Amino acid sequence: EVEGFHPNQILSILYPYDPNIHPNMALSTNRLSVDHRLLHHLIVHQLLPIDGGYAKLSRMQAFLMQCILSKIEFCFPLLMLKTMVRAFSQKKSVLPFGSILTKIFQHHQVRLEGEVATKLKKEDTYNKSTLNSMGWKKQG
Repeated sequence: EVEGFHPNQILSILYPYDPNIHPNMALSTNRLSVDHRLLHHLIVHQLLPIDGGYAKLSRMQAFLMQCILSKIEFCFPLLMLKTMVRAFSQKKSVLPFGSILTKIFQHHQVRLEGEVATKLKKEDTYNKSTLNSMGWKKQG
């Protein structure tokens, strides 16, 4: 439970044409608007990286979407730390935020010799093709 976060409020924003919204409903990304799908894509690939499918929207993702859409501040370093601790406690996981942490380490001249580099996957980059596949079209 997060103070100020009301599931019905964000649900009415994410699913404006659904008269049957309720706090316990299953959240799916295929019913989101194109702009909200893009925001969700950024969240699951950058802010709160997940492994696996992206068809379902978690309550935490909905919370982050509400914060971003409503310009509500949240503590990103704490979110990163909790996400890394959760990943570490799972049997099979990868360290989230690897790209961000690498940039921070490089900026502070932390030596990374001996570390195994991982190339970014095609879906982890944003370009015209990525945006088109989400249905996003440039206006004007």
